[in-house]
Amino acid sequence: MPTDTLSTTFAALADPTRRAILAKLAEGEATVNELAAPFDMSLQAVSKHLKVLEHAGLISRGQQAQYRPCRFEAEPLDEAVEWVERHRVKWNERLDRLDQHLRAIQATGTNRKQSPPKRSKKKEHPK
Repeated sequence: MPTDTLSTTFAALADPTRRAILAKLAEGEATVNELAAPFDMSLQAVSKHLKVLEHAGLISRGQQAQYRPCRFEAEPLDEAVEWVERHRVKWNERLDRLDQHLRAIQATGTNRKQSPPKRSKKKEHPK
């Protein structure tokens, strides 16, 4: 299992069930039963997903008597968003440079005077 927080966050987000759980929790607190309702899986399977999200710091669980609401915690996502944004900027810069380079090559190719291709004269065969 990854040990740095960014890797743990991305590993937790890699699963579509966990992303759906986070989307539900972004609307507000929910119990395990409420989170499990839309999925065709056991409560135990949903609990395993919740443990992964909790380990990544993406959710926290409260305790109010027997009611244990799960809450969305956005802080780990902030680090992931910053990482993605830094890399998006770098890739956009690289793609812009590539675009400029390709345009320069294209402009050079169209500015050259190209002589028309030589036509070969066909010899007519006597009939």
